[in-house]
Amino acid sequence: MTRRSARDSYDHVTQEDFDRPRRRTRPRTKDRPTYDDAVDALVVTVDRGRYTVRLREEPDRVVTAMKSRPLGRKGVVVGDRVRLVGDTTGDEGSLARIVEVQERTTVLRRTADDDDPVERVIVANAEQLVVVVALAEPEPRTGLVDRAIAAAYDAGIEPLLCLTKADLADPAPLVEVYRPLDVAYVVTQRGADVAPVLERLVGRTSVLLGHSGVGKSTLVNALVPGAHRAVGVVNDVTGRGRHTSTSALMLRLPEASGGGWIVDTPGIRSFGLAHLQPQSLLRSFPDLDDLAVDCPRGCTHAASEPECALDEAVAAGTVEEARVSSYRRLLSSRDAPRG
Repeated sequence: MTRRSARDSYDHVTQEDFDRPRRRTRPRTKDRPTYDDAVDALVVTVDRGRYTVRLREEPDRVVTAMKSRPLGRKGVVVGDRVRLVGDTTGDEGSLARIVEVQERTTVLRRTADDDDPVERVIVANAEQLVVVVALAEPEPRTGLVDRAIAAAYDAGIEPLLCLTKADLADPAPLVEVYRPLDVAYVVTQRGADVAPVLERLVGRTSVLLGHSGVGKSTLVNALVPGAHRAVGVVNDVTGRGRHTSTSALMLRLPEASGGGWIVDTPGIRSFGLAHLQPQSLLRSFPDLDDLAVDCPRGCTHAASEPECALDEAVAAGTVEEARVSSYRRLLSSRDAPRG
């Protein structure tokens, strides 16, 4: 009798009896917080998962924040306009949460190498890219300049050349190289008044980019008194500068000077352009873009193309040869040695 009862009870055992007990959790809801009380802020630097931001309504208040979980893998970079909740007092030990990243107007990006599919965003919402180039010590290298200008055009950002150390070399030869591109430029030298540079920055968000040792940090310290950016030296043997800035930092220009923001970026040795497509670069040259309509299908507009309409326009005198050559130099900068 006992044996039959055990067999009967076994017959009534179901698979569910062996399942792991489920956790008693509250069911998820489709309703999401509205964050009506969130405050607007601007990301000024990023360091190991912590974001330093300034409140839009009170720019002097500096707040430390972290990214909220609902944002997932969405990146937050210097220049991003974000919304915060939590402790926004800025007191020591306080921590706010970034709950929203507002739509970006521009994105300046690069890749580590020309065959690297991973894009690295340098800064968001910049209006101007200031390419800082020393006329001597170290000698100017146009490779980085070409690539930076190409990246600026691709991002819809206006490029500006800032030629430093004019007390050591004549800027005219380098100015002539970029004249056909109609790139604006400003010249400065050590110990000189930075007012001409400041005039180009007032009321705008500008990102400064250049090789180490070109005088970028010295320029930043002159533009923003109290910035205390470390200044490096140039190696006499290699002719290259030592990295002094380790992370991008957004600084507010003095209100007395007219206001605006500058982003000081670490000195770089290379600037990959794997993300750049020829057609996006051509759109930054409206006159050439109009001429290229007559190109055969699939034309890359490179000098090696046998029937490129740009060559026909040069032969007809419709466009200056130097401008087409300069455009093609930017186009080929993707495949040229970095630096």
